[in-house]
Amino acid sequence: MNVTQDLSFLSLITNAHLIVQLIMALLFGISLTSWTYIFSKMFAVRSARRLTIEFEKTFWAGGNLHALHQNAGKDRANSGPLARIFEAGMGEFIKSKAAYTAARESMDPGAVLGGARRAMRAAFQREMDVLESHLAFLASVGSVSPYIGLLGTVWGIMNAFRGLANVQQATLAAVAPGIAEALIATAIGLFAAIPAVVAYNRFSHDIDRLAIRFESFVEEFSNILQRQSR
Repeated sequence: MNVTQDLSFLSLITNAHLIVQLIMALLFGISLTSWTYIFSKMFAVRSARRLTIEFEKTFWAGGNLHALHQNAGKDRANSGPLARIFEAGMGEFIKSKAAYTAARESMDPGAVLGGARRAMRAAFQREMDVLESHLAFLASVGSVSPYIGLLGTVWGIMNAFRGLANVQQATLAAVAPGIAEALIATAIGLFAAIPAVVAYNRFSHDIDRLAIRFESFVEEFSNILQRQSR
């Protein structure tokens, strides 16, 4: 077998030590899971941003709030996060007003507005929990994968130098395959870590911007409800 064949990528993996192969398999699995989360999160964040912009345009167009509430409640799964936050707040506001009317009591604007705000904050937390799902996994992949690959590299180099003990004359040709096999593990670890870090930073930035828009809407909508509760 010539040197080119010995140092081919596939040959380096198949000829590596069993422990190194297990580490490579683990890193491949982590990388595959990471890319799955990256694509799913990319589509989810894009969809949330698009639906948020569409709802903001509809809301600030000055339509009837009750009609908008009914439309948002018809298809909650596809209405978008901001629409669900609005639906939660408006729904609580309507229920509170109806309760005071049924009891024939004068409405307490502070209690009604407080209930609507709590409902919107709870819906906000639920939406953020969905948007931030799997981000911790991407952060862990970005920080841990290089060290897992380094473990495989250290183990492989140890075996390569242990093999030199049985060789009378150590040459580069004798030690190169073992070291190359070991370095493959680090390369795979970096291949898993770099996209995860880039994706985590990008998604965190996009989700933070969405969170700011949600919080701003909660405050602005609370002012509208406060005027209507007087």
